Amino acid sequence: MLTTLKNAMKVKEIRQRVIFTFLMLIVIRIGSQLPVPGVDRNYFTDWFAEQTSGAFSFFDAVTGGSFFSMSILALGINPYITSSIIIQLLTIAIPKLEEMQRDGETGRKKMVAITRYVTVVLAIIQSTAMAIGFGRQGLLLPYTWYNVITCVVALTAGSAFLMWIGEQITEHGIGNGISIVLIINIISRIPQDFSALYGQFVAGKAPATAVLSAAIILAIIIGMIVMVVFLNGGERRIPVQYAKKMAGNKMVGGATSNIPLKVNTSGMIPIIFAQSLLEFPVIIISFTGKNPSGFWGEVLKGLNYNNWCVPSQMKYSLGLLVYIGLLIFFSYFYTSITFNPLMVADNLKRQGGFIPGIRPGKPTSDYLNKVLNYLIFIGAVGLILVSVLPYVFNGVFGAKVSTSGASLIIIVSVILETLKQVESMMLVRNYKGFLKD
Repeated sequence: MLTTLKNAMKVKEIRQRVIFTFLMLIVIRIGSQLPVPGVDRNYFTDWFAEQTSGAFSFFDAVTGGSFFSMSILALGINPYITSSIIIQLLTIAIPKLEEMQRDGETGRKKMVAITRYVTVVLAIIQSTAMAIGFGRQGLLLPYTWYNVITCVVALTAGSAFLMWIGEQITEHGIGNGISIVLIINIISRIPQDFSALYGQFVAGKAPATAVLSAAIILAIIIGMIVMVVFLNGGERRIPVQYAKKMAGNKMVGGATSNIPLKVNTSGMIPIIFAQSLLEFPVIIISFTGKNPSGFWGEVLKGLNYNNWCVPSQMKYSLGLLVYIGLLIFFSYFYTSITFNPLMVADNLKRQGGFIPGIRPGKPTSDYLNKVLNYLIFIGAVGLILVSVLPYVFNGVFGAKVSTSGASLIIIVSVILETLKQVESMMLVRNYKGFLKD
């Protein structure tokens, strides 16, 4: 691995891209320390410390702590991610967008422009909600229309700036820029999480207990990473045979190929959707500054993952069952709108391809649908294990960290994709790649 890295840095193009990416990441971390004008950062931090809900924890993790410190990058890259998901879903429903997506490079540029505009609109909406909702509670000093507008402009500009940096990294750096921006924010919180785990389970304990606790923590972390690697890289390859055709005096065709179906077909989209639905009521209540009691108060406690799997209050773990149900539902839902077995079967039939042992047309579509449903279920189970285990340890042992299962999926998938890109650059120059070392 070190030899491969050394060889990679010998290549001028790769070295320049790595340096550019590193400098952009430094800019991001500096920006995360610049406060929004008119905000009392101490009061903002104290306000979050008093909250029992963990609804904002994941949001703070993906912004690298910028959210809790209310910096100009407090919105992070989330508006762009949400915009990309919305545009992708609308592409299935709006024929004009679907046609634009198929229109080569020109269509791709138009889709990127639309995504940017939607990102700015979403950033304005989110920053306005934050400025008004939090400002009414004394987070803006003083709470005036001028400070509200200043806050909205600063947060929107910060989100647009991160979007621009992501695009620059994609073009001049290493890996997918948006993913790199996201992962650096998450990784920046990991030292704090390890420090919290060390202080809670290792520091001050008897030597034998401390060693055992450290070993268990490392085993859990490594086990989850291995699980995410297999979940991210696992796929089912369906063989495809193409019929031979007469072209002039020669027979052409007869080639074999395959249809790769990933085990985790929907990525981490189900986790994002499930968490968003559960956290939305909690966030709205937090903006109002009210604390409901009675039935609705119990419901909100059930939606708070800090109350899940706590032995003394297992009734709130019903929210965990709702979360698991949402993960399974969105795994099937998102895959159903992004992968169409009937369209794949029709394309194979037109190209003279067929799956050995399966008749072309509807039988092929039914077979693909059957295999896909099987894979979706396995992927959903994997997502459940990765995303729920941190909540279990949080509830049973009180291990409160900001790096969740969703964060782990992002880190592993982005690192693997980035290594593949570097490897492809190196293989052109006859260097041995990372993943074959």
